[in-house]
Amino acid sequence: MDGVDAAGSGTGLAGAVSRGAPEPLNEQISRAVRERIATGAWPPHFKLPAEPDLARELGVNRGTVRKALASLTEEGLLVQTRGRGTFVTSGKAEPAIAQRLRSLSEDFREQGIEVRSEVVDARLVRLPVTVQALLGAEANTPGLRLVRVFRGEEGPLAYLVNYVRADLCPGIDRVDFAQESLFGTLEQRYRLDITEGRRSFSAEPARDEAAEALCLEPGAPVLYLEQVTYTRGGQAVEYSDVWIDSSRVKVTSLLDRGPVPPRPDAGDPASA
Repeated sequence: MDGVDAAGSGTGLAGAVSRGAPEPLNEQISRAVRERIATGAWPPHFKLPAEPDLARELGVNRGTVRKALASLTEEGLLVQTRGRGTFVTSGKAEPAIAQRLRSLSEDFREQGIEVRSEVVDARLVRLPVTVQALLGAEANTPGLRLVRVFRGEEGPLAYLVNYVRADLCPGIDRVDFAQESLFGTLEQRYRLDITEGRRSFSAEPARDEAAEALCLEPGAPVLYLEQVTYTRGGQAVEYSDVWIDSSRVKVTSLLDRGPVPPRPDAGDPASA
C-alpha cells in the first residue's frame, strides 16, 4: 500500500517544482501529474484536489495550476466537470451524462422490480491501492468490502462489490446489508450527506466471480458500472464495481438538458 498519495494526505507533487529549472512551472506541474497518471498512482476516476489546494501545496499561484491542468485536459488525461472538480480519465471517450444519483436498489424499486439482496461477503480489509487513491485514504486505511448479489424473480440480476471507508463509518461491518441498503446506512446511520458521484459504464465479458454469481457462461456480455460516491464536502466515501446481466436488466438514464457550451464553427463537422 505504501507509495500511493491520496488527496486527503497530500498529492506528493510538492517536490516536483523547482523555480531554478529552465522549464516553466506549469510544464513542470503537467509533467509531474502526467507521471502519476502513467504509473497508476492516480488511477482513472481519481479526483484531484481543488486548484487552490494544489497551488498552496506546490507554492505557486492558482493561474499556474490552472494552466497546467488545462494542458492535460487538452491531452485527454483529465476531465473537468463544472461544480464537481477535475478527474483522471479512463483513456476512453467520456461524454458527461447528467443523472440522478441513486443506488441500484433504488433504481430497481422505482421501476417496480422486486429484488432481494444476498450478502456473499462483508468484512473489514485494507483498501486496495487503487481504491485507496480514489477514496483519498491514508495508507493502510481499513475499509468494508461488501459483496452482494441482487436477485429478482427470474434469477440474479447484478453482482456488486463495494468498498467503504471504515474510518468514516465505525462499526459498518456489523450492519446487516441483507436488510439495509448501503446508501441508506451511510446517510441515516452515519449522517453522511451524499450528494454526488462519478459513474462510468462499459460493456464487458463476464469473468470469474461475476459470471458465476450471475449464472452466466464465462465471456457472456454484461454491463459494467464503476462508481465513486462523494459527500457534499467533496469527501469520497464509497467505491463500487457492479456487473449487470444485460439480458435481464436495461439501464435507462433520466436526462436533463441544461446549459451547453457554444457550438463550434458551422463549418466544423463536429458541430453536426
